[in-house]
Amino acid sequence: MKMLKITLASAMALGLAACAEEAAETDEMMADETAMAEEATAPGTIPEVAEGDGSFTTLVAAVGAAELGETLSGEGPFTVFAPTDDAFGKLPDGTVETLTTEETDKLKSILTYHVVEGAMDAAAVTSAIEDAGEEGLEVETVGGGTFTATLVDGQVMITDAAGNTATVTATDVEASNGVIHVIDTVLMPE
Repeated sequence: MKMLKITLASAMALGLAACAEEAAETDEMMADETAMAEEATAPGTIPEVAEGDGSFTTLVAAVGAAELGETLSGEGPFTVFAPTDDAFGKLPDGTVETLTTEETDKLKSILTYHVVEGAMDAAAVTSAIEDAGEEGLEVETVGGGTFTATLVDGQVMITDAAGNTATVTATDVEASNGVIHVIDTVLMPE
């Protein structure tokens, strides 16, 4: 009888050990699957999100020509006021081609004028503009220039150093290293 009890106890112990090992393997496998799913659903970097959108093909090409892809893929966080293809289309004929092939330093200056350090969602931008008062919020860019953001009839408007005005048409496009706000005009630092 004692031998039967010992045998049963041993079998149960082995069974429990096997179940525990199987449970540990299952937990590890589920953790790996969860991490992969989170990675697959997490937004990419700012350049990756812009490239995937389809309305920023000119901006993506310009970022490549100015060799800013690695910088904008960095840790950040950044807030990018991203002009659409239509915004680049407003520039005089040949401007984009000249900037991307012959005047890449000027292109880099223009592109970094659209980037602000830190991640500012639409609510933060609006609140900062309201706090700044009627004259608007002066925003310093990573390129060293400044532009002014104001609210006009509830919409964020940006006035660049050249006096051009852009309207923010879409907000809070999330990226892993910041946020993108879409604008309808290319900003000029001078």
